[in-house]
Amino acid sequence: MNFIRSRLSIGSLLGQRCRQVTVSHRGMCNKLPDAKSEPSPPAPQAQAPRPLFRIPGRRPSDMDKKILVWAGRFKSIDQIPETVSFEMIDAARNKIRVKAAYLMMAATIGACLVMVILGKRAARRNESLTAQNMEKKARWREEVQREKAAALSEKTQ
Repeated sequence: MNFIRSRLSIGSLLGQRCRQVTVSHRGMCNKLPDAKSEPSPPAPQAQAPRPLFRIPGRRPSDMDKKILVWAGRFKSIDQIPETVSFEMIDAARNKIRVKAAYLMMAATIGACLVMVILGKRAARRNESLTAQNMEKKARWREEVQREKAAALSEKTQ
């Protein structure tokens, strides 16, 4: 116990603790009570008084309005109120996000099926990637040989 108190007093001497925070004998921080609680000066009355309550939500942007219509919350953009709750916008975004994910999954599966069909057609025609690569490399070799032959004929002339 004395070890902890000595460490706390050394820490306070080194400036490791805040001045507004006291340390109890258990090593827990407690805020000091304010000695004086002066009332704040009254605010100037030049500004219009703000209402005590506010309608929760926010004004949707054009994209938010489109998302709300796409998600099926409203029939048209004209029916969307001026302020919409955060939960409604969030739910509509999640619904669109799920629809987009389903669309991408369907597109991926469709592309895979197309590739399988094209690969089977190529296999029936006895076409393969290795044969195509070998033909391409043979064309490249012929082009390099033609260029070398043209360079040699220019040197000899």
